[in-house]
Amino acid sequence: MLDGRWRSNAEKVLDPVGRGLHRIGVNADVLTVVGLLVAAATAVAIGTGHFGWAFVGVILTGVPDLLDGSVARHSGTAGPRGAFLDSVSDRVADGLLFGGAAWWMVGEGRYLPVMALAVLGLSMIITYERAKAESLGFEARGGLMERAERMVLLAVGLLFDVLVPVMWIMLVLTAVTAVHRFVKVWRQATRAAGPPPSRPAVASRRPGERRRPRPRRLSRVPGRR
Repeated sequence: MLDGRWRSNAEKVLDPVGRGLHRIGVNADVLTVVGLLVAAATAVAIGTGHFGWAFVGVILTGVPDLLDGSVARHSGTAGPRGAFLDSVSDRVADGLLFGGAAWWMVGEGRYLPVMALAVLGLSMIITYERAKAESLGFEARGGLMERAERMVLLAVGLLFDVLVPVMWIMLVLTAVTAVHRFVKVWRQATRAAGPPPSRPAVASRRPGERRRPRPRRLSRVPGRR
């Protein structure tokens, strides 16, 4: 939901910054790696309960992700290689952040870390659904809990120290998004397959009716006409 609208607007606002970074020689891949390192530090801050620093870290994790595309466009290096690195880095960053949340939840309740890992697993399913759908020629964007929404909710939970309730909300909405995308792609695939082939009609016999014998073919006798 936010990934389509909010992200494009944010990239337009930050485009001059990306142009400036390109002029001073900053590489898009370097920005992606910096964002990954910030995510690792943020995960440690979450796990150790330093939510103030973790809130700042979540924001700083998203900034390089918004700038690397702009830098790549201005440098003329935008392409599949950078897109692949960016996508994989996003998944690793998600794993680090929610892993940090699970680490902190160990001291809050016996089963709470499982909730954080469930949110992580569902988020990976959402991403896989989109990737697989696009590889098959279908569209699977949208939903209530895409990556931008997850990062915003995580930041809110850290800022106001309500991480556990926020994770419950995230768990429900992420599950709804996963089901929504599955149904969306399933309907597209069903329409693309078309109606099933019709079977030829077979004449049915009445109960008790005998099958009529087929007429016997006369075989030729050799030597006769």
